[in-house]
Amino acid sequence: MQKKDDNTMSNNKHITECLYGSETAKALTNFTISDLKMPRSFLWALGTIKGSCAQANQELGLLDTDKSAAIQLAAKEIADGFHDNQFPIDVFQTGSGTSTNMNANEVIASLVKLASQNTINVHPNDDVNMGQSSNDVIPSCIHLSAAKLVAEQLLPSLDHLRSTLNEKANEHHDTIKTGRTHLMDAMPLSFAQEISGWSAQVSYAHEQLKNSLFSLCKLAIGGTAVGTGVNTHPDFAAIVTRLLTAKTGLTFIAAENYFRAISAQDTAVHLSGLLKTTAVSLSKISNDIRWLSSGPLNGLNEIQLSERQKGSSIMPGKVNPVIPESVLMACTQVIGNDTTITLAGQSGNFQLNTMLPLIAHTLVQSIQLLSSSSTALADKVIQDMSVNHLMINQNLVKNPMLATALTNLIGYEKSAEIAQKAYAQKRSVLDVAKELTDISETELVALLDPKTLIGNGGAIK
Repeated sequence: MQKKDDNTMSNNKHITECLYGSETAKALTNFTISDLKMPRSFLWALGTIKGSCAQANQELGLLDTDKSAAIQLAAKEIADGFHDNQFPIDVFQTGSGTSTNMNANEVIASLVKLASQNTINVHPNDDVNMGQSSNDVIPSCIHLSAAKLVAEQLLPSLDHLRSTLNEKANEHHDTIKTGRTHLMDAMPLSFAQEISGWSAQVSYAHEQLKNSLFSLCKLAIGGTAVGTGVNTHPDFAAIVTRLLTAKTGLTFIAAENYFRAISAQDTAVHLSGLLKTTAVSLSKISNDIRWLSSGPLNGLNEIQLSERQKGSSIMPGKVNPVIPESVLMACTQVIGNDTTITLAGQSGNFQLNTMLPLIAHTLVQSIQLLSSSSTALADKVIQDMSVNHLMINQNLVKNPMLATALTNLIGYEKSAEIAQKAYAQKRSVLDVAKELTDISETELVALLDPKTLIGNGGAIK
């Protein structure tokens, strides 16, 4: 095949002819459970690791320069997505992911053969898979793909959401509104303070996920079949991780204990738990927004969202909170995925976990769903949502819980009497308090001023 100007092996992004071999063909016959394939980010990791392994073996004097260079170029094409159609194996396959690893070995060998016009022959196992086993390659791909997605997609998306929330909060330090507990009226707070709670949830998720990168960047590569490193050079893992560090900007090292790295998926389970927590946080924020924008006449109607599409095929003029709803569905999927990954993580028997492809697929999906959801909330909801000041002020002035501000002077029981009468008669607490207490109107106005009841006013830290 002719090389492209950008130093790739093919002129077309997808080669229509079959590049894989007999082991992949057997897997296609054996595994017909679903139409789910290994995700793009996992194939990027697989190609990146294969290329790094070839370069490491060359540096160690185990693979000649021509073979190594050819394998690296073919592996890069796989990493760059040129041959995704050559990876047709079902996610629900052999639990070690051996079929996908063999698939990559075969495709790389075929690409080398085609590109060199049969002048360079590499063997899928002896050359492409040199110093490796599916049992250390696939767990390493899980960590590599997840680390890249967390670092390059999820963390920036969460940071963008946090910044957008903070900008919106800074617009509303003086917007005082009714707080709610148990879905019932409570003491007032500023809208900035309410938003600051959402922002703090996002910040917490960001911090925890950032910390998870330390464990994700420890790879099983070099442990080969059972963790003993059989058939690989003792310096192989150090070179591979050094090369991956240079290619990604993340600091990768070999796992301290290969037996844990290959037989267990505790790091993936831990990350999934953090993703679940993030999903719970985004769900809380989305539900708050849905409640606050409910109405417009028979709901809270304190904020208004931009109209994204028609809300009903039968009710003209209806506007629904479609983006928060879509985020809630994505978060529900992530929460369900955590159960899948938890159960899959339990499937480490003796020296190997046997649900690696499922963990890889599901973990990638969760990271990508949360990345997209965070961006959608920021750009399509928070950024252009507006406040209904009229409704907020009407609710605030009639909030019977303002009577709480009087308890230090007149006690709980008298304050409760004022609150109940104000609510029953649809009057303000101020009017009722003037009738039922001997506190001066001037003092009552000062005591019941919502601005004095909200603390620091919702400063974002």
